[in-house]
Amino acid sequence: MWQKIFSWHETDFVLLSAEGSGAADASGQTQKLLVDFAESLRSLELSLDNTVRTRLWARDGVIRNLGSQERVRILDEQARSVSSSYIAPGHFASDALVALDLLAMKPRKPEARKILREYEPPKVPLRYLIYDSFVFLSGVIAAVGSTLSEQVEMVIQDISTSLDEVGLGWDRVIIAHFYLHRSEKIERLRRQFGQLVKVDIPQTMYVPVEGYSTKGALIEIEVTVLQSN
Repeated sequence: MWQKIFSWHETDFVLLSAEGSGAADASGQTQKLLVDFAESLRSLELSLDNTVRTRLWARDGVIRNLGSQERVRILDEQARSVSSSYIAPGHFASDALVALDLLAMKPRKPEARKILREYEPPKVPLRYLIYDSFVFLSGVIAAVGSTLSEQVEMVIQDISTSLDEVGLGWDRVIIAHFYLHRSEKIERLRRQFGQLVKVDIPQTMYVPVEGYSTKGALIEIEVTVLQSN
């Protein structure tokens, strides 16, 4: 397991990342990862209830579905978080079926509770999560059967709707992660995004993947927003 403890905007975070192990199927590997993550968080006086984001990596679509279902089963109620999942065989350094990233946060205000906002009608991923001074959005994906440009525009519209709901704009986005299909070019994505969102985002990252929760998708975008300094 890889562990990183850091302070960011005067708030303490823990990032855990690991690949599955053993002879178990995707469900069993996902379950063991989350059990191990829970133990690691307990040693830091945190719990799965402090989870704000998870990201699941899988070797194929069937494995992704099994891992995602197990993640939903274990991370429920206050342990629920924003989420995303990707098919990315190249992500793995072992013969694991799944890998998992988990971001946990210790709020500055001890009494703070996560506010979970569903899509309407509800989907497996949350629309967004508010915790203390942060707003975390699940990875946003567009409808199938469209070009990259069309999908980027739809994703931006969806994210803008979430930002509008919490009374914020793109100028409050502090991280944007772009998970781009390997068939597409990063420069084209940058150009398209820059034409639609005319603000400087402090931190951006581009990751190539081979598939998503929705067949035919070409892009998924995750953003994190700071409500106040």
